[in-house]
Amino acid sequence: MRWHKRLLVAWVTGALALTASACAGGQVRGAGGTPQPAASGGSQPAATQAAQANDSTFVYVPNLDVVTDWDPATSYSNEIVALSNIYEGLTRYDSESQKAEPRLATEWTSADDGKEWTFKLRQGVKFHSGATLDAQAAKKAIERTIEKKGGAAYIWDSVQKIEAVDAATLKFTLKYAAPLDLIASSGYAAYIYDVDAVDPDGKKTAGTGPYTIDSWQKGKETELTLKAYEDYWGGWKPEQYKKVAFRVTPEITTAWQLLQKGEVNFVQRLNPQLFAQAGTTEGVRTAQSPSFQNLLVLFNTASGPARDIKVRQALQLAIDYDGLAAALKGSGQKASGLVPQGLLGQISDMAPKQDLAKAQALLEEAGYGPDNPELKLSLTYAQGDDDQKLLVTLLSTALKGLNVTLQAKPMTWSAQWDLGKKQGQDIFVMYWYPDYPDAYSWFVNVFKSADKPQFNLSYLKNAEIDAAIDKLPQLTATDQMQARQSFQDLQKKIITEQAAVAVPYVQVYQRALTDDVAGYVDNPAYPNVVFFYDLTRAS
Repeated sequence: MRWHKRLLVAWVTGALALTASACAGGQVRGAGGTPQPAASGGSQPAATQAAQANDSTFVYVPNLDVVTDWDPATSYSNEIVALSNIYEGLTRYDSESQKAEPRLATEWTSADDGKEWTFKLRQGVKFHSGATLDAQAAKKAIERTIEKKGGAAYIWDSVQKIEAVDAATLKFTLKYAAPLDLIASSGYAAYIYDVDAVDPDGKKTAGTGPYTIDSWQKGKETELTLKAYEDYWGGWKPEQYKKVAFRVTPEITTAWQLLQKGEVNFVQRLNPQLFAQAGTTEGVRTAQSPSFQNLLVLFNTASGPARDIKVRQALQLAIDYDGLAAALKGSGQKASGLVPQGLLGQISDMAPKQDLAKAQALLEEAGYGPDNPELKLSLTYAQGDDDQKLLVTLLSTALKGLNVTLQAKPMTWSAQWDLGKKQGQDIFVMYWYPDYPDAYSWFVNVFKSADKPQFNLSYLKNAEIDAAIDKLPQLTATDQMQARQSFQDLQKKIITEQAAVAVPYVQVYQRALTDDVAGYVDNPAYPNVVFFYDLTRAS
């Protein structure tokens, strides 16, 4: 995924939906809106407080394995749903204000036209290790992440120097202007942690967040459980959830049954039929919100039959984009280019259309088609994802009429990703969403040349495209008009000229929760993340 990256983040409103658009945040942000420590006593009698205590476990149901990497520096996959509750960054993106808001930093300023940033750190914060958060500790964490060069460490590429001015002041000098307050809100690689306490085996945590690991059993149905970090700087109230479990349930129908029985509290994704049913089911409520998450159908440009651009172009044309969008019944919107609506670089005139006659002509030029030898193509997609399965079913049917057999295999994300890094398939289906609300993530991660593929699973290598990608961050900070044009030009090169990918739809998140959960808000900048600390059990 990254959720595959990704299961695994443009945009529909519903109960609890919040509309967000990318922006660089203000030049100066205050401390408003941050959680306040829970009162130590107050006027409420102790007996009443005890009666309101929430002893239940909040059970989250993912459809794929949760943790692939415990290191907060290199983590870049499904574990965002857990690590976002264990670790914190200097800021967090707020989808209502559409800005980066305070987290471990309470305020910040920028100078020198965005090439110098100074953050004031929150006082009284402890790491799970017991160490105290100060500027030196934050500096070490970011520098370690940069040095590791894993996951989304690229988000710090603009940084030239980090200084701990004093215990509460962190100063960044940049090589070029960049929106560092927004970058610091990234769902990956922006965590502040105790570098001396990092445990790659998941036996302990080194963050400042409200939860720590209780147990981790890779491969088990209940893979991961979390418990409250009692010394969390935000404090605790009796009605908050102090226990969390991730119960891996690949089949959506099973997850739905568990929700109806009250055995789980949150299902991250239902198919349209079940989502409609959930809306009228007693004890259940639904939440629908727009996302930054789109589906990518990546074609192997390096080896196999899809190495021929005519085959890739034919595959693009064989997808029934309109039929797929209609069948999704509101859970997905037809895409136009790589960049979802709401982000700089979105392009409105690239909505694709199925054209089977043209697809057949291209296949015949490549030596395939109805009157030629059968073409067999291997495809991998996410186990338990009904939307991806629908895409595969429609595409298989369309290709069959062109004498192309699609050998499609649903897989767990870890297995699919491992195979993809070995160039083991012709077509790789996955979701993508940005690391922070900026379109750069699609280009630098998925389409920039890589000797050892991570998420560049079309294996595209193009020096002209690489050079244009490298210029995007500075252009975004200094010349948004030119940045918009560059984003659009790149999409045309990658999708039209190189035919490296097809982008069928952008997801609309459709969640289901037990109706005794209060405080849930979907944030498209942190796809599929539930911030458990913000929830309470309704009385």
